[in-house]
Amino acid sequence: FTTSLLLGTTMTISSNHWIMAWAGLEINTLAILPMISKSHHPRAIEAATKYFLTQATASALLLFSSMINAWQTGQWDITQLTNPTSCLILTSAIAMKLGLVPFHFWFPEVLQGAPLTTGLLLSTLMKFPPITLLYMTSPSLNPTVLTFMAILSTALGGWMGLNQTQIRKILAFSSISHLGWMTIIISYNPKLTLLNFYLYALMTTATFLTLNSTKASKLSTLMTTWTKAPALNAALLLTLLSLAGLPPLTGFLPKWLIIQELTKQDMA
Repeated sequence: FTTSLLLGTTMTISSNHWIMAWAGLEINTLAILPMISKSHHPRAIEAATKYFLTQATASALLLFSSMINAWQTGQWDITQLTNPTSCLILTSAIAMKLGLVPFHFWFPEVLQGAPLTTGLLLSTLMKFPPITLLYMTSPSLNPTVLTFMAILSTALGGWMGLNQTQIRKILAFSSISHLGWMTIIISYNPKLTLLNFYLYALMTTATFLTLNSTKASKLSTLMTTWTKAPALNAALLLTLLSLAGLPPLTGFLPKWLIIQELTKQDMA
């Protein structure tokens, strides 16, 4: 399954043809499903089903948008997406794949039902192919739609994470919020989106691995872990503050650069 995951991701990020990109996304989806439902717990099965349905719908939309574009222009090249209808459908397909607002409802549920290591894959590796597609098609996408979705994602990601007690759900809303930051800047400076994604992946990986080693899944258990591993807990505190974007830490850098770029574009 790990090999299939790597194969699917590599296929999508290195392809130039829509069918190849779609095939890579499908391989990815099918490879992660057994990982989500590994524990055979009803909640894990439910999470896997929800994940499968949303990803299948998004893949179908992606294929549909590229077919409309090919029908109108005769081009299957990813960078030659020029048809406005195709651009709109593709934006919704990628938003569904990533879990951007208004297609975000599946993500916290799936992350909550999946094991921590699979949750890590869902938050980082599985987001990489859709972000690559977004990066490649960004010049032709509608900036207004992207900005609208991005602002909603950042706001809702922050608000909905407030009254949660489950750590995985909090991390899911954090992911939605970060994706909002990445989406708002992609039309103006795509390289900043990638920088934000790399740093987000790094910080999330550190958080998930720490939680996995301390076996903490709720905030109440997290409160007592400092007695077991004080150094690890201190590192986790710093990672979480970095994930929140507190100034002296790494997580502040992409947000600062994004706000700076948006000010240059007269957006902020």
